[in-house]
Amino acid sequence: MNVTLTLEDDVVSQVLRIAAERDTTLSGLVRDYLTELARDSDADRSARSLANMERAFELFSLDTTPRTWTRSDLYERR
Repeated sequence: MNVTLTLEDDVVSQVLRIAAERDTTLSGLVRDYLTELARDSDADRSARSLANMERAFELFSLDTTPRTWTRSDLYERR
């Protein structure tokens, strides 16, 4: 199947240099990337999602010390 992509000229220039360094073509790079993406199993995606979630919990953890106040302390009845 043929696919048409629209890319900026500077991106194409950079990718063509990378392709030449890897002894392949721009089409070869795209084909290899898409083939690997298609092989990526649901289990791999799930494992990455779990790892990302765990990393997020580590980065954005909240202080979960026991509560020392009551609702009535916060809202005085008049």
